[in-house]
Amino acid sequence: MSSLLIKDALLINEGVQIETDLLVSNGRISRIARNIGTIADRKIMAGGKYLLPGAIDDQVHFREPGLTHKADIASESVAAIAGGVTSFMEMPNTNPQTLTQALLEAKFSRAAEVSPANFSFFMGASNDNLAEVLKTNPQTVCGIKVFMGSSTGNMLVDDENVLENIFRQAPMLVATHCEKEEIISQNTAQYLQQYGENIPVSKHPEIRSGEACYASSSLAVALAKKYGTRLHVLHISTEKELSLFRNDIPLAQKRITAEVCIHHLWFSEEDYAEKGMLIKWNPAVKKLSDREALRRALVDDRLDIIATDHAPHTLAEKANPYTKAPSGGPLVQHSLVAMLELSAMGVISLEKVVEKMAHAPAICFEISERGFVREGYYADLVLVAPHQPWVVSPENILYKCKWSPFEGATFQHKIDTTIVNGNVVWQNGKLAGQEKGMRLKFDR
Repeated sequence: MSSLLIKDALLINEGVQIETDLLVSNGRISRIARNIGTIADRKIMAGGKYLLPGAIDDQVHFREPGLTHKADIASESVAAIAGGVTSFMEMPNTNPQTLTQALLEAKFSRAAEVSPANFSFFMGASNDNLAEVLKTNPQTVCGIKVFMGSSTGNMLVDDENVLENIFRQAPMLVATHCEKEEIISQNTAQYLQQYGENIPVSKHPEIRSGEACYASSSLAVALAKKYGTRLHVLHISTEKELSLFRNDIPLAQKRITAEVCIHHLWFSEEDYAEKGMLIKWNPAVKKLSDREALRRALVDDRLDIIATDHAPHTLAEKANPYTKAPSGGPLVQHSLVAMLELSAMGVISLEKVVEKMAHAPAICFEISERGFVREGYYADLVLVAPHQPWVVSPENILYKCKWSPFEGATFQHKIDTTIVNGNVVWQNGKLAGQEKGMRLKFDR
């Protein structure tokens, strides 16, 4: 493998900002210092651009196999690196659903063929595949995904005995989608009676309510405490749920952790009037007070990780009435620049953005030799150009579905260069090589 020298970058890493050079050799960071004089095969003059560890997105839906009219691993992984995301963890609600070890390994094989980003895939749990779940290798698979809500139909795990057994016996991290189905069903019936099929999307946070979220997430936390499970609760969306999580111990010591997603940090129920079904997610985007509480909890470390829940659908699908319009939207290309925008607005520091999008996922999932800019670690890096305003438009959206809830937004930071395993894979607004990413490994 070739060597790469980055000159005159502003490194933002592990809570500090330093002006430095960085040398990459054989896919790894070999030296971080001022005025490195080594002659390398390739040199990048950073000119004060930000140098960050690549973002690690612990929740994406790339829709392959079976739903590839919306997205696929090749298209969405390119969008990821264009957004500074160098590693992703993908969810099991594909077609077929990832409920066997053979189907899980087929995903890994496909990603190795087409993804420029590093990758892992969750093993899916259902009411009747516990034996397969327990075969999952903690060193080579990111986690077990449990849907404690109806978001994905028959992947709902609602058998109490199965839930207890998963939490009791899981050999690794269990990630949960938490919304209580009974509450959602009751609320849906009420609004169907009132509006029929044409329920206003503004009612979505009342149907998939804060009560439904808390009832489910509190159950997950209770089960995790009962059995000592390593629990990671995905996409927290309400102020009330924040009471379930701690900020008085270091992340590496936590047995129960929580994720917040870009859309819950950016949008509120006030945006339904303009964005409509484009911001229909499960869990729902809720009150402005919830959004502000999530932002505070991110800064004070009750929320541990920022992710996207990137979940593309076509515009035609989104154009359906409320009861038929699917929940979810594409975000992985714009997550880092959106958080840098929130930093420019004073919501969160640059150092905290890096912590929550790179360091914390690596710690939380015990990812081997990634997530930090450290000598000896894999060179998963992003150069960001500050003060370069650009507008999200159909011409620069890379998702296969060709739309974004951020369309029309102006971001002040631009992804200049993305490096994966020492390879420059994205530069000057285009794919910069044919190298593929690696399967993530875990120190468990």
